[in-house]
This record gives sequence, C-alpha cells and structure tokens, in this order.
Amino acid sequence: MASIKVYVSIAVFGALLAASPALIAQTTLNSDAPAGLWSGVAKYNERDVPFHLEITKSADGIQGALLNGKERSVSSSGSYADGHVTLHFDYYANTLDATIADGALTGTFSGRGRTIPVTAQLNAKLPAAVTNPPRIAGVWDVAVDNGSKGEHTWKLRVRQNGPNVDAVIERIDGDTGNLYGAWRDGAFVVSHFTAAGPSFAVLRPQLDGTLQLETPAHGGATQAYTAHRASPVKTVALEGADDPKRHTSLKNPDEPLAFRFPDLNRKLVSNTDSDLAHKALIVSIGGSWCPNCQDEAPFLEQLYRKYHSRGLEIVELSFEESSQLQNPTRLKAVIQRYGITYPVLVAGTPDRLSETFPHVKNLDCWPTTFFVGRDGLVKSIHTGYAGPATTADNHQLENETTALVERLLADKSSSKDSKAVQVARIH
Repeated sequence: MASIKVYVSIAVFGALLAASPALIAQTTLNSDAPAGLWSGVAKYNERDVPFHLEITKSADGIQGALLNGKERSVSSSGSYADGHVTLHFDYYANTLDATIADGALTGTFSGRGRTIPVTAQLNAKLPAAVTNPPRIAGVWDVAVDNGSKGEHTWKLRVRQNGPNVDAVIERIDGDTGNLYGAWRDGAFVVSHFTAAGPSFAVLRPQLDGTLQLETPAHGGATQAYTAHRASPVKTVALEGADDPKRHTSLKNPDEPLAFRFPDLNRKLVSNTDSDLAHKALIVSIGGSWCPNCQDEAPFLEQLYRKYHSRGLEIVELSFEESSQLQNPTRLKAVIQRYGITYPVLVAGTPDRLSETFPHVKNLDCWPTTFFVGRDGLVKSIHTGYAGPATTADNHQLENETTALVERLLADKSSSKDSKAVQVARIH
C-alpha cells in the first residue's frame, strides 16, 4: 500500500495556538532558538504522522509539550545546548533527542525498544482546509471478526466540525485516545503523537454508506475493517467476548484472587494481610507502559480518597518489562504524576501474566480490574477502561463503578453466599 501523507487541519492548529497564550511572542526568537511551536511529522509504520511540539524556556533549561488539539503531554525534564535538545517523558520512559539548525528540528523519539524518526519546522505553514467533506459524525460499529482478544466488534466514535474530525476507537481492552485529522484525498486521516508515542487511523467513506477503517498492525503493516453506523436500538445481549464484564472470569468463583508481591520498598503485600481482610477491595492489573492503565489511575485514586475511610482498599499489580524491574523509574514517575497513594506492587513482566494467575480465564487485557467483597471473593471483573476520550462511556463506567463500590461497602456479609454484583458494560 502506498504511503499515506497525514496533515493536521487549520482548526486543530488553531486549537494548538489557543492552548499556548505566550506562543506568538516566543516564536519571534531567532530561527535557531529552540523556543516556539515546531510542526512536522514522525515516521511510523511507514507513514507520516503529524508531530507538534511546543518548547518553552524555564529556569531549569527548557520544557517541551507534545500537542494534540487541546491536549498537552508535558516533558518531565529537558535540556538544550549547542543546537542539541533532549526532552524526557519519564512517565512513559520515552525521550526526544534532536538537533536544531536553521529553523529545522531533526531527531528521534525512543523508548521501550523502538526508535521513531521525527522532523519539524519552526512555525511550519500548514495546508489549507478542504471543503465539502462527507458527514461521518456519530457512532459506528466496527466488525473485527475474532480480534486479537477474541472480540467481534469495536466502537468508533466520531465528532466532526466541517472538514475536521476527532475520533476514538474503543476496544475490549480500552481505547485509542483522541485521534485528530481532516478530510483530504478521499479520506479522513486521524492521528495523535503523545508522550506514549504515535497512533493513527484512516477513515474512508464507501459508496454503500459504510466506512473502511485502517489501523496500524505489527511489522509496519495495515489492517482494514468495515464499520457500519450503530443502530439506535441497543442490543439486549452482547457476545461474551465483547462484554467487558464477561470477557475475563475465574475458573472457580469460590476461590479468592490470591496475590503476594513486593511494593516499591520491597515489602511483601498479600491478599491475606490483615489490612485487606474483610474490606471491599479493588485489584487492578496493569503496567506503567499502558496508556489505558494511566487513564484509569486518577479515577482509582479518586475512589481511594473518597472511600478508604469507609473500608475500601485498592491494590495495583503492575507488570513491568525486565529493564524496569530492578529500578522501576517509569512506575515511580507514574505514581508521582497522578498522586497515587494506594499500594502499588511490582508483580513481574507482562509476558508472565497468565502464568501468574492460572486460575483466571481470558486474562489478556490491560487493565483488568477485580472487585472483591468483604468475604474475600471476587464479585465482578471489568476488562479494559473507557478513558476520557470516550466521553459518555467514560462517565457511565465511572458512575457505575462508583455505585458498585457503594454496594460492596454496604454489604457487611462475610459469607461465601453474599450476592455478586457486576459493573455494567460500557457499550
């Protein structure tokens, strides 16, 4: 397939400027100074994905922010000397390393074993918007026909303003976050470049009223699916693989979810500890490398601060790559970024997830969240997390999870016969 050029719309660029009131003054500096708005592309899966970086001076050197619409991914630290700029995004263990000369930035964005080339210009001129686009706003069902997690359908949610759209794809394990783009050359090409790295999708309207959705696949390939407009009548029953409260299950519901792992101070914490006994307990399985897990973290912290005094406990079981196990700097950065005060345990590497919990069926999504009653038994399991980009689905999930926590706290029974409750699905 030929390489697809990706452009940002004038409206999205305007949002980037609006998000940075001091930007206009900063970009009047010499062309070789790092401060300003740099716009260009990142080479990802053999495609050019828009890349927007705001660099500002600070007392400690420089700070960078990757911009996507009104969203900002701010660097943890940065330095600039002799035309060389380095920006660290510790909460994803990624680093931008580039040289700046004659108003051009050239470098790489690297971490987790991958290196992505980036190029950008200071105050780059963007192409004009294209008029008379087709209307694709709304919710679409994407047929994936036994996806990587066994699911059958994704949800595509699109908001549109003239030729400009922002879209989010919801899967069984979470969502893509907001993807921004515009109508050009017969397709809406949407993307973002955040501290976690780049992502993109191509939305091609078809003559029969469907959409062809193209997303990146392993090895630089592209996978294509067909999307139909969602019916206004919701399906009463979903396939088990597509329902986030049914996807993962215990092989024996009468057995507790057993765990025993060290925290960051190497203190072992177990589900049998007296601090966790006879408490309502949330056990979230994730990793600091996982964007959907980072989306879930502030909500879990909110629940913990609100309900801990009433008996709610939360434990995060974090699975990190081998390079992070000895000194989990990224995990520590995530804890600091979101102000996490509930216990976070280092549980091993992601490839050993199923081996670590052999009594759990279809444990293959990040995050997966277990809700445990005062009797020590699992009452509900929720796969994935509908993040803020999903808007209504995020609100619904958080409201229903809060109601579930209230019910778990209200249940004073320690009997194995206590009634199970479930988190409502997000579809």
